[in-house]
Amino acid sequence: MAQRHVIIGAGPAGMHAIEAIRRFQPEGSEIHLVCDEPAYARMVLPYYICGEVGEDHVLTADDATLKRFGVTPHFGKRVVRVNPNERTVQLDDGSTLQFDNLLIATGSSPARPPIDGLDLPGVTTLWTLEDARRLIELTGPGKRVVFLGAGFIGFIVLNALYKRRCDLTVIELQEHVLPRMLDREAAGLVERWLADRGVRVRCGVQAERIEQIDNALRVRLSDGSALDADCVVVATGVRPNVEFLRDSGIEINEGVLVNERLQTNFPFIYAAGDCAEGIDLLGGRGIHAIQPTAIEHGRVAGANMAGQEVVYEGSLSMNVLDVCGLHAASFGRWAGDEDSVRLSNPARPVYRKYVFDGDRMVGAIILGPTSDVAHLADIGMVKGIIQTKVQLGPWKAYLKESHPLDLRRPYAALGVAKILLEKTVLPVPSEDAGYRPGNVQPDSERDKGPHHRVLAETFRKVFGK
Repeated sequence: MAQRHVIIGAGPAGMHAIEAIRRFQPEGSEIHLVCDEPAYARMVLPYYICGEVGEDHVLTADDATLKRFGVTPHFGKRVVRVNPNERTVQLDDGSTLQFDNLLIATGSSPARPPIDGLDLPGVTTLWTLEDARRLIELTGPGKRVVFLGAGFIGFIVLNALYKRRCDLTVIELQEHVLPRMLDREAAGLVERWLADRGVRVRCGVQAERIEQIDNALRVRLSDGSALDADCVVVATGVRPNVEFLRDSGIEINEGVLVNERLQTNFPFIYAAGDCAEGIDLLGGRGIHAIQPTAIEHGRVAGANMAGQEVVYEGSLSMNVLDVCGLHAASFGRWAGDEDSVRLSNPARPVYRKYVFDGDRMVGAIILGPTSDVAHLADIGMVKGIIQTKVQLGPWKAYLKESHPLDLRRPYAALGVAKILLEKTVLPVPSEDAGYRPGNVQPDSERDKGPHHRVLAETFRKVFGK
């Protein structure tokens, strides 16, 4: 019997769910996609702001892509109510959609702190494509930008505006920057790195109100001081978009509660991405508002909606960030100190921290100049060691007591790469969705660069295009 799948949200979770559904149900079912925005990748917005990619590169699907996947789009509309008993969703235009399976992939929204003046012109977040366009208009060389919040999202925007040569100041209520990503010592290295590049950081204070002063803004702080700005970026955290579900009977804690198949307490209703509170790979439950989790959630949910029996092992908490040329990454339970090792060289700077539970690594922080960290590939290796839960045996002492910078030997000796290659989210290989901005495909004949030719020919061999 033909099924009707309704997906709320066109972000990474929703779009990867569509791909998975069509992987297992190439025909014979309907897919309806409801979203108040077009399909695009939020994490690409900073690259658009700093001019590294055009706006079309932010998009992840066009009309032709949706048609090829057999999707009926309902863009510019929002779901305001879910009725599990009747298996319907009500849209903000008064219409309803019937479903056999429903995926809630509504993501998250910026949190609004209790500060007067947030609605003034020149005050913005970076969460939507429209926000990105506004930031491009408001910022540029020499423009004074004040950030409210020094978390992961704020620093992604900061890095983009640093490339736009703005005059930058960061305000953070906590004692140090990136408090949910780095420990105090690593954060101190980040703060010194920023100071050396002309970025001012004020921790332990908060904005109390924002005022309009002629054609500029003034941010009043809790210590009595004030900062003048041309633009204020509010980056004080995010919250799951679940309010419209409060009276639906769907179980919600901080996010929508889901099991190992991404099902809610109604087995025909699924949730994925930033709005889903699911299984943590290292134990317990949580919301991991990061793109890798959204992609995996979407693929698992989509496969199960299409009749498969796919169990999700759990997502790994992680953040990887470029801070004006300084690479910072943290994984898993990085805040632990009971059984850990640290290595720090402020002169470079270099910082490593590994956290262990028995003879398994369960958390890590890696920090250093991008040119160092990217070339070493250590971020991928430490992530793999944590993700595979491999038993380190004598390699724990090797890393902890004598060689904390040498991840290659334990990574290779323990066969981490082989374990990772044998792990799959779905029982079949993923396929290329085929969307390209302007439908431009790799062309080894037109681009004569040797490296591009190898890439293009490999692409054709793998995907047959």
